[in-house]
Amino acid sequence: MIKNLYKYRIVLLALLLASCGRSEKTSSTEATESADLSNIVMITKRQFDESAMKLGALKKIDFEDEIHVNGTIDVPPQNRAVVSVPIGGYVTHTTLIIGDKVEKGQTLLTIQNPEFVKLQQEYLEVKEQLRYLEAEYYRHQKLYDENITSEKNFLRSESEYKTALARYTGLKSQLKLLYISTKQVESGNISTETKIYSPISGSITKMNITTGAYISPATEILEIINTDHIHLELAVFEKDILDLKEGMSIEFSVPEASKEIYHGKVYRIGNSIDENRRVIVHGHIEDESESNFINGMFVDAAIVVKTSPQTALPETAVIESAQRQYVLKLLETTEDGYKFEAVEVEVLDTDNGLVAINSAESFDENDQFLVEGAFGVMGNF
Repeated sequence: MIKNLYKYRIVLLALLLASCGRSEKTSSTEATESADLSNIVMITKRQFDESAMKLGALKKIDFEDEIHVNGTIDVPPQNRAVVSVPIGGYVTHTTLIIGDKVEKGQTLLTIQNPEFVKLQQEYLEVKEQLRYLEAEYYRHQKLYDENITSEKNFLRSESEYKTALARYTGLKSQLKLLYISTKQVESGNISTETKIYSPISGSITKMNITTGAYISPATEILEIINTDHIHLELAVFEKDILDLKEGMSIEFSVPEASKEIYHGKVYRIGNSIDENRRVIVHGHIEDESESNFINGMFVDAAIVVKTSPQTALPETAVIESAQRQYVLKLLETTEDGYKFEAVEVEVLDTDNGLVAINSAESFDENDQFLVEGAFGVMGNF
């Protein structure tokens, strides 16, 4: 009787252990199936249409490696002029204001100084003396050649003549700098005023004078800038300069004025480093005449150093959950809606609204993905 009881207990224990084993196996299988189902997202046709969702395929896009820099809009040195006067004087007339456009040779202002009269008088006096001294010089030279006069007399006449000639030439040059016509002076028209003319065509960007003010030769009266040709002056840090080559593409914007993206090319790369360990890169702007750039504008720029082909989707196709990135790949379309699989991907780069992705899954070129409206379903898995 006792033996039978022991046998019964052993059989019962075996049955219990077997039952537990089956229960554990069933539970494990259900968990696995549940994990697989957690990556499946179902979207009804009504949800798809009401949320304006869209499907799209992978694209092969050339992604750009860029160096981001800052800089300014500038003009070449020959397109910028600072106007001053060779001799000080009082401003008697000007009609210009900042922003006015002027042509090369146009009158900018008129100045007056009694010194102008003195220069013209000296010029006339020296010119008359020079006529006499020149005649004396040639007379003594002839006499000296014929041994009639001494060398001393000849050298004295030569010195007086050449000294007067040098003074005459100097005064003539001063009058030329003052834009005073020597022909007018020689005809007896002596003026107390002179005009200052524009050295280039352009626009007035600085004006440091008013009528009646005295200006000295050290004063910068006006600044004129010609914006017919403008360029970029970009400051590139030393660590990036070896990656640059002339001809590389530039994309830039003027953040304070517009969100528009403009384009250019690297034209010249500087060969010296400033105190901030930067090199100045000169860039030419494409279609510069079609943009109203102003000298000195601040720009944000990116220099494209190389391109690489990548597999890409729109940024809106990538959703984030638990600090991981996913895309929703279409598995099938049914009468009830759409069935998607959430596939984890690695985002490699972004460019103009596209993302380059790298996935352990091997996508087919015909695969379709939810490219718009994916963000709204991220809580479904």
